[in-house]
Amino acid sequence: MRVVKEFTKADIRISIYNWNNKFLIKFEQGPLEQTFKVSEMDILVEDDLDRFCEGDFFDKVMIRFKEMGQSLQIQMQNL
Repeated sequence: MRVVKEFTKADIRISIYNWNNKFLIKFEQGPLEQTFKVSEMDILVEDDLDRFCEGDFFDKVMIRFKEMGQSLQIQMQNL
């Protein structure tokens, strides 16, 4: 697995890997993680990967983290 890029944006750690003819785009916030797999064939140049870290897609990643955090908190209270 090759690390393409790693950085932080809006308190979310973003790691992009190249592995097995796919790009793995991993978003991490605290104990939560979202990973998306995209075929190399769908990305013409590696700079196109930056579009996954901006705009509507990234906004939805942040919303999903909020929902995931709320679900985890509720589940932990119900143990």
